[in-house]
Amino acid sequence: MSLKEKFGKKFVVTCELGGTEGTDVIKSLEDAEKLKRADAINLIDCAMAKLRINTFSLAHLIQEKLGICCIPHLTRRDRSILALQADLLGAYALGIRYVLATTGDPPDHGPYKDSKPVYNINTVELIRLINNLNKGLDYNGVQIKGNTEFTISVTATPATKNLDKEIELVKRKIESGAGFLQTQPVYDIDQAKRFIDKVKPLNIPALIGVMPLKSVKMAQYLNEKVPGIEVPDDVISKFERYGSGIPVANEFIDEIYKVADGIHILAMGNVENMNGIMDHVEGNRGVTS
Repeated sequence: MSLKEKFGKKFVVTCELGGTEGTDVIKSLEDAEKLKRADAINLIDCAMAKLRINTFSLAHLIQEKLGICCIPHLTRRDRSILALQADLLGAYALGIRYVLATTGDPPDHGPYKDSKPVYNINTVELIRLINNLNKGLDYNGVQIKGNTEFTISVTATPATKNLDKEIELVKRKIESGAGFLQTQPVYDIDQAKRFIDKVKPLNIPALIGVMPLKSVKMAQYLNEKVPGIEVPDDVISKFERYGSGIPVANEFIDEIYKVADGIHILAMGNVENMNGIMDHVEGNRGVTS
């Protein structure tokens, strides 16, 4: 059963990896192998504007060698309209069928101070560009030879200060061709449920972002420095009580398990933590089956 076919039939679990810093992909393949229980693995496109292997190439290797579905990220940070289209055609030829369309961290977050941002189009326009290729058309609407068949993932921010505005953006993404959502991390159960209630009428699968806390300092940093992520005091208290973010994340999952389409695990490459959460999800599946 393909990832697309699983939506609505099971509680879907995706997770993400950052990719190798050089040409040695062995570690990435080993990590992917350890995450094979996931329904798909997202591959981040040069997070924090740091050098990593091309996501489409790594996705191809993981799919060919391990048979694990991948969702490579495609940022508009580094690519012109021409480059975006060329990369997507190449990805499709390599067997890639899922892609996450996103902005990308600004170049000045990374080590290459001479690197210039491109941002030729916005994210909604990028989704439309991919959807055009699915129809056999280029960005200008001119017929190309053949067509792609990408299912497009997009992000959303349930913890935003203005949820109605965020839902309007989600609607625009859907109208442009988005196939499912993978949200930013959520820690507040009420925020997650409000978002799910707002998204349900839109008939698009939504995977809620789960990122286990590593420390109280991490929670404070998220609250102070990262827009769109809010860690409530009671969640921090739970972390202090347990001494780990995994049981806190698992309690969150218990609360949304019956109302969400699934989760997207963001654990900063910590394979052990991702597997710990997947163990818990499998326990829920056993209880509810």
